[in-house]
Amino acid sequence: MTISFGGLATGLDTNSIITQLMNIERAPLVKMEGDKTWLNNRLSAFTEFDSKLNTFLNNIEKLGSRESYFKKLATTTDQTHFLANASNDAIPTTNYQISVESLAEVQKSYTLNGFTSKTDQVFGTGDLAITVGGDVETVTIGAADNSLEGIMKAINDADIGVTAAIINDGTATPYRLTLTGKDVATSFSVDSSGLTGGTETLGTFEISQPSAQAHIKVDGVDIYSNSNTIDEGVPGVTLTLLKPETGVSTQLSIKDNTSAATTNLNAFISGYNEVVSFVTGQSKTGEDDEAGVLSGDSGLSAIKRHLQDMLTAFSTNSGSFKALAELGLETQKNGTIKLNTTTLNKAIDSNLEGIATLLAGEEDGTGGLATQFKDYLEALTNSTNGLLAGRKENINANIGRIDERISQNEARLGQREKTLRAQFNAMEQLVSVMNAQSSFLTTQLKSLEGLWNYNR
Repeated sequence: MTISFGGLATGLDTNSIITQLMNIERAPLVKMEGDKTWLNNRLSAFTEFDSKLNTFLNNIEKLGSRESYFKKLATTTDQTHFLANASNDAIPTTNYQISVESLAEVQKSYTLNGFTSKTDQVFGTGDLAITVGGDVETVTIGAADNSLEGIMKAINDADIGVTAAIINDGTATPYRLTLTGKDVATSFSVDSSGLTGGTETLGTFEISQPSAQAHIKVDGVDIYSNSNTIDEGVPGVTLTLLKPETGVSTQLSIKDNTSAATTNLNAFISGYNEVVSFVTGQSKTGEDDEAGVLSGDSGLSAIKRHLQDMLTAFSTNSGSFKALAELGLETQKNGTIKLNTTTLNKAIDSNLEGIATLLAGEEDGTGGLATQFKDYLEALTNSTNGLLAGRKENINANIGRIDERISQNEARLGQREKTLRAQFNAMEQLVSVMNAQSSFLTTQLKSLEGLWNYNR
């Protein structure tokens, strides 16, 4: 490796001079790095915009669902005893009085005997007879199964409508085998006398919880069910039973849930405003405003114009409402929209069907305004040929070309620096030789001067 001592002969700071010269030569690279940063910032901005478009798309999902506008609302005076969920088939009517008399329970039984171990093979082998709903099911217990755990597994593997488990009651003989029926219709009994040859016996099974149907009263009418979820006690309403309390009634009311239109439109407005505000924010609108990194992008401006056109377009549907303005959507000076709830509530009261038709479409499946917005947003956010996909491909291609140019220039500048150092080193060597010759000539001249003075 060549060692360079800059300025030894000339006194110049050649290292500093070369550094400054190279900084000048690197100016184009600095600009290229700046271009890369700008492109990456644009990519981040497009990614953010794509996220807002996707949020807008998600927000209008229910806007296009006709059934969401006709949902029924079930309310109760108390949620202690049951929960109620109304379907669209529920009929708004007078109040129901419902009492939960008992819950559905499956049969549970356990061994009266407790055992010191659940793994010791101390039980006999043979057939364990379990009568399930009047049918005798035989579970064969072999030499490998005659522990409490083995018997439990054998019962579960038999799949006879009864499941087995082991509990620990904390006593000196803590382990007990428990059996549970699969539903309230499954009653069972156990005969373990067929197991012989062991030092322990399962013994008698005690019923800790008998099977029982759920029992409710709806306006005094007794209704029974094999499940704690009852969907035929009140037409169009599913009741989930929680707590029985004999003779205590809870009032159930069913009415139209007219809040869906407000909820759906507010979600639409939120998504729309986010998109429009982003596009507006990229443009410089005043002297003190700073333009965004996507300022001047024709694609964003076109999207904003198209959304505004769709917002104010008139529909040819068969309903009574033809434009979003009739539902209370009002445009603001900055391009965003707000909801006039007074106008919307009047529309809901006068013709909810017309609102559903305008937004969600006709009953024959013809889409409404929500479908138009949905189709447009899905095209914009398509991962293959949407806005972000196209801009990302273009930006990455430009960054790739810049990286290639930077790499080429780095190689050239590296060679340029070597050349400069070689030139300055050559200059130093030349000056050093000239300095040596000058010193020699000066010495010779002084010698001649002394000799001339001597001869005089």
